[in-house]
Order: sequence, then C-alpha cells, then structure tokens
Amino acid sequence: MSSPLGLRVDASDLPRGAAVVILNPLGLGFGRVLKRALPGARLHALAKGFADIESTDGRDEIDIWIDDLGIHLRELFTGGVAIVGVCASGILIRLLAPAIGTKDGDPPLVACAVDGSSAVPLLGGHHGANRLAQAAAAATGGVAAITTGGDLRYGLALDDPPRGWRVENRAAAKSVAREMLADRPVRLVVEAGDARWLTQSGAPFIRDGETGVAVVVSDRRAGTPTPGELRLRPPVLAIGVGCERGCTGEELIGLVEETLAGANLAQGSCAVVVSLDLKMDEDAVHGVAEKLGIAARFFTAERLEKETPRLANPSDVVFAEVGCHGVAEAAALAAVGPSGALVVTKRKSKRATVAIARAGGGAELDPETIGRARGRLSIVGLGPGPDAWRAPEARRALERAGDIVGYRLYLDLIAKEIAGKRMYSSDLSQEEARARKALDLAAEGRDVALVGSGDAGIYALASLVFELLDRENKPEWNRIELAGIPGISAFQAAGARIGAPFGHDFCLISLSDLLTPWTEIERRIAAAAAGDFVVAFYNPVSKRRTTQLTRAAATLRAVRGDETPVVIARNLGRAGETLTRTNLGRLRSADVDMLSLVVVGNSQTRRIERGGATWDYTPRGYAAKMNAAEEM
Repeated sequence: MSSPLGLRVDASDLPRGAAVVILNPLGLGFGRVLKRALPGARLHALAKGFADIESTDGRDEIDIWIDDLGIHLRELFTGGVAIVGVCASGILIRLLAPAIGTKDGDPPLVACAVDGSSAVPLLGGHHGANRLAQAAAAATGGVAAITTGGDLRYGLALDDPPRGWRVENRAAAKSVAREMLADRPVRLVVEAGDARWLTQSGAPFIRDGETGVAVVVSDRRAGTPTPGELRLRPPVLAIGVGCERGCTGEELIGLVEETLAGANLAQGSCAVVVSLDLKMDEDAVHGVAEKLGIAARFFTAERLEKETPRLANPSDVVFAEVGCHGVAEAAALAAVGPSGALVVTKRKSKRATVAIARAGGGAELDPETIGRARGRLSIVGLGPGPDAWRAPEARRALERAGDIVGYRLYLDLIAKEIAGKRMYSSDLSQEEARARKALDLAAEGRDVALVGSGDAGIYALASLVFELLDRENKPEWNRIELAGIPGISAFQAAGARIGAPFGHDFCLISLSDLLTPWTEIERRIAAAAAGDFVVAFYNPVSKRRTTQLTRAAATLRAVRGDETPVVIARNLGRAGETLTRTNLGRLRSADVDMLSLVVVGNSQTRRIERGGATWDYTPRGYAAKMNAAEEM
C-alpha cells in the first residue's frame, strides 16, 4: 500500500484496532472503506445522526453505536485507542481538548474528510497517525496532509522507526531532523541491523566525517550520547534463559541485566526472550520479558536438541532432565537461526542461566516468527444484554483473541465483534467439549476467548475449566495463562431493573437438577428460607422440569408468607425484555421459562410506587441506624 505522497505504508506497521468514527450517513461510505483498509478497525457511529434516516444500507457494518460523542471519544483516547474521525478536525479537537496530554503519550488521532479527499493527522503523528493518514488516503486516492518535516521530505521519521526498533534518546531526533531538513550532512554509523529504511530515504547521510550530528545504529551499550547523537537500537539480540522451578524474577532479571552490561550490549536491541517450553509457566521468564518490554517465546526439547553441535556448553545432565543438551544457549541459537551466533555463552547464577545470540547478515528478529508464544485463555462473561453492559476488559479480550469458543447463540450475539476470527461453536449441552477445545487451542500457543453469557464464573464455564485442570492435570494445559474476565450476571441486571432487591444478604440457587441432585437443591432452598435470604432462582423451569419452581416456592412460602414480593425478569437487556411483579402466593411455573430469572424477596423486602414506576427493594438497615443515632 502506498500513499499519494509516495510513502510506503506497511500494514504490519499500522496501529491495530483503530476506532473509525462517523457522525451521520454522509460518512458511512468512507467509514466502511476505512474499516476494511485498517487492521482490526471497528466502525463507531453517532446514534442520533442516524435517528431520522430510514435507510438501513450499511448499518450492519456499524460495530458500536455512540450515545454521547464527547464522552465516547475521551474514553477511547485515554484508553490509548487510535481514532480516525470522519468529520471536521475542529470537532475532534474541541471534544478531546480536556484529555490531550504530552506528545509522547497521546495516541494517534486523524481527521478525514467525509468524501475521502483528505486525511489529517492531528496528534500522535510519529506514533502511528501519519501512517494511518497515509493508509486512509491510499484507500481512496485522497491526500494525506502530513505536516511533519522529515516525513514530507524524505518519508522518514527518526523517532518513529520500523516495528521492533527502539529509540534510545528520542529528544536527539529533533536536532538530527533539523540538520537533514537544512540539507546538511548527518553522519550515519551502522553497526547492526538492516538500516536500509534510512539509507534509501534520500536523506543527506554520510558514512564518514567529523560532524557532531549523527545517527548511530548499534546494539552496543555506550556511555552518554554526545550532543546531537541519536541512537537507534535494531532488534537483533535473542536472550536465551533457563531456570529452576520457582526461581524468582529478581534473580533471573538481575542475571540478564548483569550479562548484558558485562557484554556491552544494549537492552534496546533485545528482541525476544526464549526458553524451553517446559518453562512457559515460569513467572521469572515472563518477568524478564516484561522488564525488557519484549515478547517471550518457547521451543520444544526436540527443537533445542538440534542446536547441540553449536552449543558452547553442552550438558548431559541437562539432557537427562529435560531432553536437550542445553536450554539458554540452544534457545538463543534457535531464535537467531543458522546465520546467527552466540555473542555471550552461558552465564549462571544460583538457580538460573542466560546466553545471548545475535542475528547474522544484517537480519532482524521478529518474535512472531520465533518458537511459540505462551497460550492465553480468557474466560469471558458477555453480560446478559446489550453491548453497553459489557465490561471494557471483555471487549479488549475479544479484540485480542484470535480464536473464539462458545455456544453458537452467544457467538451470534457478538458476531460483529469477532468477525474474521477463528470460531468454534457447539450445542448448549456440550459444555465440556467447548471447555476442552478452548484449553487445547490455548495449549497450542494461541490467544483464546471462551465466552458465556452473564458472568462466566456464575453457573457457567469457568468452573468447568478449572475442574478439567484439576481432574486431568495435563502438562500442556497447565502451562497456559488463564484469565477470568467478569461480566454482569443476570441477577445483577435484574436487581438494577427491579430496584434494589439485593440490598441485604442474598443467595443464588439453580433449580436445574441435571448436575445436582434435587434433594441437595431442596436442602439449600430450606436453608435460604431459614436464613431469610433474598433468593434469585436460575434455570427455574424447562420443558422437562416443570415442578421444581412450585416446590421451591412452597418451601419459601411456609416461612415468609404469600405476600412476599416476587419478580420474574425475562430476556434482560434484549428485545422482548419483561418484568412481571407478583408474590409467592401467585407464583406459577407456567409464567416462567428458561430465559427467566425469578427473584424472591425476604421478610424485609418492600414494593413501592414512586414517579409513576414500581420498585422492589430490601433495606440494608441504614434508616434504623440513623434513628438509633438520633435517639442517643
């Protein structure tokens, strides 16, 4: 992809997940083009801008509807999301002014004309906005209004190098750019990596000279840069590590930093931390990756054993323990490939080892092509209703995941959000198959989201995942990263719609006897009645189960009486939502189905009418406490 400026736009260098924001149908056409052109982009539309438009053409591509434009934009901006607004620049500037921070901290912000004729990077030009503007212009043949001097003249941004590169002293980029724009020679020193993005730019670089302004491309550690010296770090070093089980992060991080310093190597040129796959779940290894701001990747023992002829310190002891003759050295060599070589042989601390290899022949390291990542399984609760009820962390997990596993109805509810991803669905009764599939995919090194409605930890798949881990104890499952992401449960949504029925102690009881004997369920209902708990009944009835709710109500009624408030909350947050208020004496199974949640108040729950609405609430006791305080 190239822009009308003649600048090459590499899709892999574009910020992912940009929010393309449109305000009305005039921007819909270009917005749809941008959504397809920008990787992982989502189309956000201002709801009131479409309120009076009858046509539905293109609406199926809108991912998120915006109620309050200012709040929505500021939430995106402060969350670090790149924004491409198909609207006037002034709108974005005025609405985002309170959230604008520093040059180094602002995410990309681009304004595009509704006809695609121009794209203007407003903020974050060297953090992706220039590239987004160029990609937007390339998609329609428009003009990218790039105003940063180096980009305009040479297609070059010294403080925004290619993916994987690091700028060690960003402030020096200004003085170097100033010399370049004045056509004064800038000394270029290349000691590592592929610097063709610099040499082929047409900038006035020279390889020799005494000028004080220089660009140094190196993986070597050095002292304080001289004035006007910009240091760029190419991604050419692989850090191989090994450690005993339970080694502390402090020990391994300390050994890595000491080894780099002792070898005069720059941390900024470290591209990847690598080890044996048995170490995937070692916090120390991931601690090194986090400290250096790079990825961690892993190899099988079979792959590392192939590096034995190149090892400086092969060990039969290590082979007997893990199946390869070395971990740190072998992993580093496997990462850099046959053209690379060890630059630091194995160094040891009490419980850890480190070795460093450098890519050869001017090559650079891309972690995505090295070994295998640690798999991640996010157990995501979608909430019971609309997108607005979904937790931001859940949205991020769905955006990040490459594989989505779930009951097909739940996948249909998030079809727009997961379009283009690998999806695995099954029938409602095949819960274990879904959990196994999610665990197996994550064990392959994939980023997986296992989705369920409500909160995944409440009558849902989270407990099954942990049960499988506990029961089967598979090594490949044990190495994955697990994250539970909360969602709004049906009882919480019902409580908000009803009033405040859960204002005091409550319990949740499922009436499904598919997995729990009915005698056990009855015992719990009786205990809830005796304890005067507010009760929310999940799975109240089904085609097969028609008597359990009646029997549960009878147990509660014997303690609380017929007039105890009851609310049947059905299809919460979705089309056809209903709230049916009744009481224990009139509660009938025929009025309830599997899409319903039944909330039964306790002896203190009250039903009131205020402002033309009916509300149920259970007092916490604040009023009694205040009255007692006043009497003292």
